[in-house]
Amino acid sequence: MTPSVEVAHLSIRFGEFTAVDDVSFSVFPGEIFGFLGANGAGKTTTIRTLLGLLIPSSGSVRVAGTLFEGQAQVRALKNKVGYMSQRFTLYNDLTVSENLAFAAGLRKLPAALYERRCRELLDFIGFDRASDALVGQLPGGLKQELALAAALLHDPEIVFLDEPTAGVAPAARARFWALIGKLAGAGKTVFVTTHYMDEAENCGRIALMRAGRIIALGTPEELKRKAFPEPGRSPSLEDVFVRLVEGDDR
Repeated sequence: MTPSVEVAHLSIRFGEFTAVDDVSFSVFPGEIFGFLGANGAGKTTTIRTLLGLLIPSSGSVRVAGTLFEGQAQVRALKNKVGYMSQRFTLYNDLTVSENLAFAAGLRKLPAALYERRCRELLDFIGFDRASDALVGQLPGGLKQELALAAALLHDPEIVFLDEPTAGVAPAARARFWALIGKLAGAGKTVFVTTHYMDEAENCGRIALMRAGRIIALGTPEELKRKAFPEPGRSPSLEDVFVRLVEGDDR
């Protein structure tokens, strides 16, 4: 199977500071790939590079079959990827329909395609509010689901979700992850960061970053065995994170 994302010896430097240091990994279609690490580990810098927002200092990046060689490839990539940020998703002072129309306008979607995708995605997330409701008046979990729909309007091959459930209630987080599972089941590649270790259990594979490097890569069970090889232990992913990323040997 051809990878959706191929990263080989990627490094990102800002002057003398190395934010990402010789990172290599691949992600495949239909995979939920977790990208974990403490703040400042290099996760967001890596994602920005995969989105074409930063140019690699060295190494190679291929996303959705596009090898980054210049701005022409970056422009082509934008039609193949979707991105949902933790910090900015929707305009609170616009209605549901206005937000979706704005997102479609940024992607230059034809009107007929936008209307069809809008119906499909609102049905996909089970949205049951009026389309003229102000986004600022919606519950946090529903906002996040709507933001996911906006990121999927152009039907991307790969979806990057940067801490998509931060600050929402546990029940809403569980519902959102059910949607992520449906996306992967439909063949989408889902690249997700999260600080919730219980959520990370839903990932097919996980990469752990520390100080710009990937220090462990594998399934949740593989990471548990790597961090706690001694018999008789039943560690959680939080235990793994503490031992491998934060360097606590308890």
